[in-house]
Amino acid sequence: MPDATDGRDALPRLLAGARAVLFDFDGPVCDLFGGVSTKDVAERVKEVAGQYWGRLDPDVRSCYDSHGILRALRDMYERRAAERLSPQPLELAEKIVTEQETEAVHTAVGAPDLVTLVGLLRQLPVRLVVVSNNAEGPIRSYLEQPDFRGKFEGVFGRDPDDARHMKPHPRCVERALAHLRLPASSCVVIGDQLTDLEAARTAGTGFVGYTGDEERAGDMRRAGANAVVSTHRSLIAAAGRIRASR
Repeated sequence: MPDATDGRDALPRLLAGARAVLFDFDGPVCDLFGGVSTKDVAERVKEVAGQYWGRLDPDVRSCYDSHGILRALRDMYERRAAERLSPQPLELAEKIVTEQETEAVHTAVGAPDLVTLVGLLRQLPVRLVVVSNNAEGPIRSYLEQPDFRGKFEGVFGRDPDDARHMKPHPRCVERALAHLRLPASSCVVIGDQLTDLEAARTAGTGFVGYTGDEERAGDMRRAGANAVVSTHRSLIAAAGRIRASR
């Protein structure tokens, strides 16, 4: 089945001007959870938080996602600052979610054709980093496998001290740009969520959407993605064309 792509001609132009590509982790690099819900982790976090804070706010109680619960818990902590809630649930929640991610990398399935894409990008040469809402430790562990060792020069993941800095906040992208010491306009983010696109746009980088979901692909196009692909094959073709022309 051919790749579904918006902006085929835009991809070679975008990559030709790119000095760095910033990959989101869960999606463009690997399928971290294999489609399995993270509801059980969110429930565990809520149980722990309730032991310290008592009745949780509605937005916390109604959250069933491991990343969403981190943000919702932090928002509750800030809203009720006058009550001087213990920060312990925030620290324990981060630990619980990181443990889940650490376990998940052992069974994560790599994104098809990523090894080929990474090899071509490095030959151009383009610098590679990861920008993610996942914890940095598990990502670094995953990238230690032979196909990726030494290929990604930096990992910029979730702020363990403040979940409000997860994408769509641009913090991880901005940290990557500071490390790279490159203009944002010479960098491209590859991500599978609208939150990735929002972070990229705020930081001023280019953006390639990576999704097989047609509705999400349409939303990405309307929100200003430079291109949208359903696999890495179109990126490989674009990188190959650039390499052949040099």
